[in-house]
Amino acid sequence: MTIDPTKLQIESHTPPIWEQEEDFSQVMSDQLRHAPWLAISILAHLIGGFILYFALDNPRNLRAEKSIQMENEEKEEDFEEEEEEEEEVEEEIVPEEEVQETEISETEEVSENVIDEADSDTVESAFDSNQWNTAVGLGGGAGGKWGGRRGGRKRLTGKRRGAARAIDLGLKWLKDHQDENGKWDCDGFMKHDKNGPLCDGAGNPVHDVGITALALLAFLGDGSTMRSGPYKDVVKQSVKWLRKQQGPNGLFGTAASHDFVYDHAIAAYAMCEAYGLSNYKTLRKNAQKGINYLESHRNPYACWRYQPRDNDNDISVTGWCIMAYKSAKDFKLDVNAQALKICENFLDELTDQASGRCGYTKKGEQSSRHPGDHATRFPIDRGEALTAVGLFCRFFLGQDPKKTPVMKLAADTLMTKKPVWDKTGSQDHYYWYYATYALYQMGPPYWDNWQKSLTPSVVKTQREDGNFKGSWNPSGAWGEDGGRVYSTAILVLTLEAYYRYTRLVR
Repeated sequence: MTIDPTKLQIESHTPPIWEQEEDFSQVMSDQLRHAPWLAISILAHLIGGFILYFALDNPRNLRAEKSIQMENEEKEEDFEEEEEEEEEVEEEIVPEEEVQETEISETEEVSENVIDEADSDTVESAFDSNQWNTAVGLGGGAGGKWGGRRGGRKRLTGKRRGAARAIDLGLKWLKDHQDENGKWDCDGFMKHDKNGPLCDGAGNPVHDVGITALALLAFLGDGSTMRSGPYKDVVKQSVKWLRKQQGPNGLFGTAASHDFVYDHAIAAYAMCEAYGLSNYKTLRKNAQKGINYLESHRNPYACWRYQPRDNDNDISVTGWCIMAYKSAKDFKLDVNAQALKICENFLDELTDQASGRCGYTKKGEQSSRHPGDHATRFPIDRGEALTAVGLFCRFFLGQDPKKTPVMKLAADTLMTKKPVWDKTGSQDHYYWYYATYALYQMGPPYWDNWQKSLTPSVVKTQREDGNFKGSWNPSGAWGEDGGRVYSTAILVLTLEAYYRYTRLVR
C-alpha cells in the first residue's frame, strides 16, 4: 500500500477530534450571546416549574393538615382543649324604630354563615333535598336576633331586681350541684352538699338526660356559651356529657322509659342552642343528628308522641319538638319545613275556637296525670298547661295575634289561672314556664298582669337556707319525675323570660 506524502502532511495539520470539541458551557455561552431570547425562555420555564410544583404540592399538604385537624376534633378527650377560630360576625343594621321598642333586649349576633361548608363535618340529613328549609330571616332561634341574653340579667332593675337575684342564685345552685363529668344527677345531686342537711327532692334517674339538657338551657338562656360568660365551663361540661349520651341513630340517651322522647327532644333543643349560640362547629353534627332522630320518630303526615311512628300525637311532646326544630332551622341546620306546617294544622285541630283552649291529643282533652292519686294531688283544672304550650308554639311558628284571633282567646284563658304557690304543692311549674313565655310574647296588658302573680309565686318561694339556697322545692305536678334539679332549672328559665327572647311580633 502506497502512502501519499501530501495527504499525510495535510492530516498532520488537522487537530485530533477531541481537540475539535468545544466545552458545553462554551457552546451555551456562545449560543446565548447570539440568542438572548433562549435565555429568557429557559428562565421562564424554570420559574413556571417551581410555581407548578408548589401549586400541586400545597393542596396535598393542606389536605393532610385538615385531615389531622378533623381527627383531633373527633377525639372526645381533646374536646376541652379544642380552640376554634372564631368567625367574623356580621354587624346587624337595625332600624331606629325597632331599637326603641326593644326595652330589655340586647341582640347577641350569630354569624349568618355559622358553618363554613369547606370546614364543616358533613352529616347526612334525614330529609329529602326538596324538603329542606332555609332560615326565613328571623335570626337565631333562641338567641341571635331574637334574644338579648348577653348581660340581660343586669338590665333587670327596679321591681325586677328580685327576679335577677333569683336567677343568679338558681344558676349558682345548679352549678354547685353539677357532676364533674357535666351531668346533673336526677336522684343523686345532693352528694355535692358537704356541710349541713342534705337537699331532698330526688327525681327519677331515667330523666338524667332531660334535666341535664334543661339545666343547660338555663345557662344558655342567661347568656353563657361554650366560648364566653360566667358559666362557660358549666356549659362546656354539660355539652360534653350530652354528646357522650348520643347514639349512632342520633338519640340522646336510651329508650328505657316510655316517655324517653321528652328527654331527647329537650336535649336536641339544647344541643341546637349550644351549637348556634356558641358558634361551635364541632357540635353541628350532634345537633343535626338529634333533629334527624326526631324526624325518624315523627308520625307520617303527623306529629309526635312517646313511641316512634305509632300514629299517636300529643301537643306536650310536640311542643318541645317544635322548639328543637325552630332552633335548628334558625341556626341553618336541615329541617323539614313540611313537619312544621303539619304542626300548625295539628294546633288548629286541637284548639277550641270559642275559648282558645288547646287539648292534649284532641280538642277539649285536659292535661295528663300519672295513674293513682296524681290527679287528686295535682288538680288538672288548676292550670292551662296545654293552652300555654299551644299559644307559645304559635308564636314560634310565626303566627300573629292580630291575624290569628284565637291566640288572644288563648291568652284570655291563661289569665283566668295565674300562678299561685299553694302550700299543698298543687302547682304546675311546667304550666308556668310555657304561660310566662307565651304571655311575654303577647305583651301588655297580659304580660303586666301576669308578672304581678309571677313574682310572689316564684321569686318569693325560692329557698334561702343552707344547701337549699337558690333552689325550689319540687312540689309541682312533675316534681317527682324531675326532682329539685328540674324545678330549679325550669323556674330559672321561667324568670329568664324577661330577656331570653325579644318579642317576635311587633
